Amino acid sequence: MQNDKGQTVDLYIPRKCSATGRLITAKDHASVQINIPDVDAQGRLAGTFKTFAFSGFVRSNGEADDSLNRLATQEGYLKNVWQYSQ
Repeated sequence: MQNDKGQTVDLYIPRKCSATGRLITAKDHASVQINIPDVDAQGRLAGTFKTFAFSGFVRSNGEADDSLNRLATQEGYLKNVWQYSQ
């Protein structure tokens, strides 16, 4: 919800799991949010970052590390790390 000035005034804004697209509820205490910063050519922080959120469901199944590798490869942070296998 927004007030007259256009500012967000909600106390809770739900997040979505980056791996599955599920909503992360307020009671999901096993969920995590990981920020990966962008760096320049000298390795200094550029001030921007990409955020990945993982639900407790993904973490309890042991799929968070594979999902992070997949998402980071899609975003261009990793190369030749994740490959699809059945």
